Amino acid sequence: MKFFGVVGLGLLLGTFALASPTSAAAPRDQAMPLDRAVAKAGVEAIVRAPGGLNVRSGAATDRSILGTVDDGSRVRVVCQVWGQQVKGTQRTAALWDRLDWGHGHVADGFLQWPSGRPALPWCGDPPVDATSSAVDITSGSLNVRSGPSTKHSTVGSLGDAAGLRVECRSWGSTVDGNAVWDRIGPGRYVADKYVHWAPTTPRYPWCGQAPATVPAATKDGFLARVAGAAQASARTWKVPASVTIAQAILESGWGRSTLTRVDHSYFGMKCFGGPGPIAVGCSTYVTQECSNGKCRSTRASFRAYRATGDSFDDHGRQLATLPRYQTAMKYTNDPERFAREIHKAGYATSPTYANNLIDLMRRFDLTKYDRRS
Repeated sequence: MKFFGVVGLGLLLGTFALASPTSAAAPRDQAMPLDRAVAKAGVEAIVRAPGGLNVRSGAATDRSILGTVDDGSRVRVVCQVWGQQVKGTQRTAALWDRLDWGHGHVADGFLQWPSGRPALPWCGDPPVDATSSAVDITSGSLNVRSGPSTKHSTVGSLGDAAGLRVECRSWGSTVDGNAVWDRIGPGRYVADKYVHWAPTTPRYPWCGQAPATVPAATKDGFLARVAGAAQASARTWKVPASVTIAQAILESGWGRSTLTRVDHSYFGMKCFGGPGPIAVGCSTYVTQECSNGKCRSTRASFRAYRATGDSFDDHGRQLATLPRYQTAMKYTNDPERFAREIHKAGYATSPTYANNLIDLMRRFDLTKYDRRS
């Protein structure tokens, strides 16, 4: 799960001394040079899929089929995407590979790499030409740390325009407004503030994050998927499971939203200053905000999670501990009143939010999950 990239600190010398002063004793890393040929021409692989391999519009088996490539045929891959885990003929992997035509994706588990799996770039999101990254320091060097913080020990350094293999990202200490750190190997991190992504920053995974999910085939399937997590939250935080499930339905679109699929967030909890103690980071998405009866599209930062259970736990913790929801917590045995109280406390900006929750609770008899809890 690695890829070619480049480091970049730009003209940020005012913060350079804080973020990555290079110790005189620190070893110099032999960074991988940026291979722009990968982004332009791709890397050849052989399809190993009896009956042929579907080329899909995204990194999951429920995405539309754009075409099929024959078993034994050769394809060219330009970049990789973190998506649904698939058991293939060659390996089980959550990586999908974008081909050099039509932005089509194939499951990596069905590809044979003649010389071993190469270090591919992460794909841009939305689809663009393959994304690369590089250190962008202009002068000096960038410290490689043992963890995602300037307090961690220095274990190496990288020069300006050094190529990177970024595995995943971690939330850590803030460097000039950016708290994201890129892991470039076991126990090796660099501040993303100084990593230059071109032509755009890709959506690459948070370290330790579970593979992307695929929506349940039926509504009953979705309820079965989330009921246990909602009931566990009810036992810990006393938030009615029926309300939690109704919120998950409404806010995740029955598990279909990209935020839910990729970042395992079922409630659209925003990052206000950071991800908090449970989430692994903050990801930016387009969302709808409503005020005075009018709604508009905007971009906001949302909490990202390792897996589904963390999202439900964080949701329950927020309702149980934030002062604004103290009134609602008096009605944990009255789910409909609870729903109205969290709405009045400002949980959501939609004027019909509480009514929508109550409608879902009645229509799908969600209070039965309260009795089981």
